[in-house]
Amino acid sequence: MKVNPIKTYPTIACCGLDCGLCPTFYTQGPSRCPGCSGLDFFNKHPSCSIITCCVKKNGFETCAECNEFPCSRLKDWDKYDSFICHRISLSNLNLIKEKGIKEFIKQQKKRIELLEHVLKNFNEGRSKSFYCIATALVPIKDLEQALKNSEERIKKENINFNDLKTKSKILKEYLNESAKNYSLKLKLRKK
Repeated sequence: MKVNPIKTYPTIACCGLDCGLCPTFYTQGPSRCPGCSGLDFFNKHPSCSIITCCVKKNGFETCAECNEFPCSRLKDWDKYDSFICHRISLSNLNLIKEKGIKEFIKQQKKRIELLEHVLKNFNEGRSKSFYCIATALVPIKDLEQALKNSEERIKKENINFNDLKTKSKILKEYLNESAKNYSLKLKLRKK
């Protein structure tokens, strides 16, 4: 029986997607995604041509290690793919190619810590996807500033710690303000 490979860093996908900042990575129960080529990944996602090429055939952690990067599979998908977080996939891979995966993981770890703090202290139960998108797309310094501004305002306005709805609204205002500076739209499309 062939064993599927497990990546060292499942929080970054072969394609550059920030798995560690994805809503399904933070889902509880059987629909939780373990990250790209993480433990039990292949039972949930049996086929992916990028993983087949990157991990299974070449033993790479990400496509940034490949001499053919960016290949035809990845070349323009950040512009045409409908998944909003793919917009930074290629820039993630370029950062990995330039500075190495360990430097990328160090930065990603900071984003993950910020996301986990926000989910624990600001998520009113309806904003997980918004916060995941924001922490993936907005620069770290702006995420930290939005969080600081929110916490200061919450304290100044004497908002109850358990009033997640109000706290979430305040943080979203600051995150959307930051996103505008980079021409980013953090809102999900309404169905």
